[in-house]
Amino acid sequence: MVVACVWISSKDHLRFVSGELLDSFIPLTVQLQSSQPITERAAHEAARLIAKYAGGSIPDTSTLLKRDNKYDVMEATESTKEHTQGVDQDGTDYSYFIEVEIGSEKKTMYMLIDTGAGSSWVMGTSCTSKACEMHNTFGEGDSDSLEVSKSDFNIAYGSGKVSGTWATDTITVAGMSIKYQFGLTHTTSDQFLEFAFDGILGLAINKGSDSNFLNALAKSKEVEKNMFCVALNRAADGTNEGEISFGSPNPDKYSGKITYTSIGEDNDWAIEIDDMGYNGKKADIGGIRSFIDTGTSFMFGSPDNVKKLHALIDGAQSSDGTTYTVPCDSNGNLTVTFSGVDYVISPKDWVSPPNKDGKCTSNVYGFEVVKGAWLLGDTFIKNVYAVFDADERRIGFATNAITDGSSDDSEDSSSSTKTMAASQATKTSDDTEETGITTTSGSKASAVPDMGLGKESVSSGTATADSSEPTETKDSSAPSGPLSQARFTFIFCIVSFFALLA
Repeated sequence: MVVACVWISSKDHLRFVSGELLDSFIPLTVQLQSSQPITERAAHEAARLIAKYAGGSIPDTSTLLKRDNKYDVMEATESTKEHTQGVDQDGTDYSYFIEVEIGSEKKTMYMLIDTGAGSSWVMGTSCTSKACEMHNTFGEGDSDSLEVSKSDFNIAYGSGKVSGTWATDTITVAGMSIKYQFGLTHTTSDQFLEFAFDGILGLAINKGSDSNFLNALAKSKEVEKNMFCVALNRAADGTNEGEISFGSPNPDKYSGKITYTSIGEDNDWAIEIDDMGYNGKKADIGGIRSFIDTGTSFMFGSPDNVKKLHALIDGAQSSDGTTYTVPCDSNGNLTVTFSGVDYVISPKDWVSPPNKDGKCTSNVYGFEVVKGAWLLGDTFIKNVYAVFDADERRIGFATNAITDGSSDDSEDSSSSTKTMAASQATKTSDDTEETGITTTSGSKASAVPDMGLGKESVSSGTATADSSEPTETKDSSAPSGPLSQARFTFIFCIVSFFALLA
């Protein structure tokens, strides 16, 4: 069994300046990390997500370390817990990644932790793209144990792609060394110039075969339970104590009880959401699936549902139904309800910093990345302790011990459960080691995209893969169907959406 847990500490997640026009969407210029305005980041984020399924105050830069390649990294403190590793970030809450050692020489690569990606890849030494020139790369000269196959991969995103060759080598994550298949890129879109990480560690459930990290971890017998837990750091809070823990939760990172909701029949980290609200008022926008995605910075939902949510927020306004300006002094908490438990989202995370015109935007956007579903990224995850349990096919949340991101309801010893497929309430109990845990079963949708930075599409004759991260030009290898069509449609629409904000 493999279990992994991740903790996220929040900051002002992606900084999109709502009042700025987008001069262009593709290609991107080299604007590293926090130099981009909030609205522009949000636009790029949404484009990546369409591909993937069909990232407060600015921190003191003294807490950041400069990599040799000029990217900033806010390093996490070391954990003494077994099978646990600190989660670094770029200092803007835009992306969260870990330091992975690969090959016989244990070369360090920074890899995004992405619950929406089914396979993993790193930038290869043979890659001549601008993004590769700016990042750490890995290749045959870095390891005597590297086995490079003759099978190519081509991962398409809504706004780009990465391509390369499948390879196998030893990868060390959280002190665990396992033999693993991953991609070595030959070409990488310029969009990756924005990010500090050198590749993606796919943490999707049951996606791919040898290229699925959780499958490989389960086969390795390194941990008793196939689960991981995440605690993310908010950069504005100072010291980065974020971590990812495999095999079991870390009691030091959460308080109260962990309440679980089943993911149902689909192989996605997606669960039914009961409702959302603001300052104690409910918006009546639940009863649908919600993807929980560590590789996504913001929150996305249908325009109608997002409108209902912002109707509860005094002073919230939108000219396009996609982006909402909100009073910069908004101090109310958003709430997200799963299995009867309310989890709080601090205004530090859902309200962006003011733009050059003194306006603030909401980090909840009215764009339906996945039809009929919510997509909750780090804006939400920073406020909870998130447990992704592959063995029991469920996601659990508890109060984040660092950011105190959920209500006291998380300490309830029980809660009602729902069956997403039938949208009918049922009650089930859970016999797991933790007490006070409840489970909610999920539903199966007809067309559900993979989670990750972008839906992966592998060229014929190669190993299969699933979702992954962003890039910049679609090609013939991009997946077909409703999801991919929506993904590409979004690329053309998102610029005009955000341009209306000016």
